[in-house]
Amino acid sequence: MQTQRQLFLKHNAQTSETPLLLEFVKAKGIYMYDQSGKKYMDLIAGIGVSNVGHCHPSVVEAVKKQAETYMHLMVYGEFVQSPQVDFAKALASVLPENLNCTYFVNSGAEAVEGAMKLAKRYTNRTELIACKNSYHGSTQGALSLMGNEEFKQAYRPLLPDIKFIEFNYLPDLEKITTKTAAIFIETMQGEAGIRIPDANYIKALRKKCTATGTLLVFDEIQCGFGRTGKMFGFEHFDIVPDVLLLAKGIGGGMPIGAFISSSQIMSVFTNNPILGHITTFGGHPVSCAAGLATLETILAEDLITEVEQKGELFKSLLKHPAIAEIRGKGLMLAVEFDSYETNKKIIDGCIEDGIITDWFLHCSNSMRIAPPLIITEDEIREACNIILKNVNSVCN
Repeated sequence: MQTQRQLFLKHNAQTSETPLLLEFVKAKGIYMYDQSGKKYMDLIAGIGVSNVGHCHPSVVEAVKKQAETYMHLMVYGEFVQSPQVDFAKALASVLPENLNCTYFVNSGAEAVEGAMKLAKRYTNRTELIACKNSYHGSTQGALSLMGNEEFKQAYRPLLPDIKFIEFNYLPDLEKITTKTAAIFIETMQGEAGIRIPDANYIKALRKKCTATGTLLVFDEIQCGFGRTGKMFGFEHFDIVPDVLLLAKGIGGGMPIGAFISSSQIMSVFTNNPILGHITTFGGHPVSCAAGLATLETILAEDLITEVEQKGELFKSLLKHPAIAEIRGKGLMLAVEFDSYETNKKIIDGCIEDGIITDWFLHCSNSMRIAPPLIITEDEIREACNIILKNVNSVCN
């Protein structure tokens, strides 16, 4: 009989020639367990997904309860479904007044795709702007906004009329004009290796978009839902976008994404043409129930309060001559080494020692640290000891 690993390689589409091939059978809190019972600390939260930890009891209970009530009923937007309504209302309650209307989809990439259509339809413009080294997803439209040619060149031609600017570089904001429908920008760049913009840059960006009638679209698919020490990353800068993109951490482990704007902007999908954006499974009742439970858990357990403190603890403990820099905010960190080769050896050693971490698409010499927000100080110390052990092993 073939093993699960053999069947995985035979029947599951591969995304690299060297998959990790770790076989997990259970996950709880910040840990995952393989078939032998070995425990691994998840320092990347499934790439920013499990903000409240794996299988949080409140999320699991919400999923069970909704699955027993009803699952898929109808394509999105036709029936009044309480899980969608309740989650959308809850999101509006923690967002600024102009971000009061949510369109639920299945993923971050779908949120990007929907927002691209929304911007073109609302402004009657075609030009979109994104940042170099950005990451907004891998579908054709989202890929068109990716600021790294290495990942795009094999799939051209992509969407036309897209320009790129340098992230956090004020002079490039002049490229935003009255021809620009929207600028898509990560509030804090993720796959670029965690790059935090200056507050004056973000405020100037907001001012330029307002002056040119350009929609400011903040991609918070990685940095939203408490990861940076505030519920949303834009709250660090005292400005508000026109459109907000969410996914990953909002579902507590269930697949869901959302693009959020004002009712006025969103209304353009209702006519010319009718059904301006359609999704079959977007806003799936079980995923929305999980999302609401996730948001309520973050608020009830006050998980955000200690996020910045925990991030600073990581920074204070990870001291080594081989570490060039630690960038980031809260529990969204990048630990930079001299090369990808060094970083990969350290990551491989950490995995062997029961710590799951990885590198960034556009910054392969940096290690990702983005654990569930529930990680304790003792667990942070344990993780840092293991990381430093492997840094010493590779670099000394």
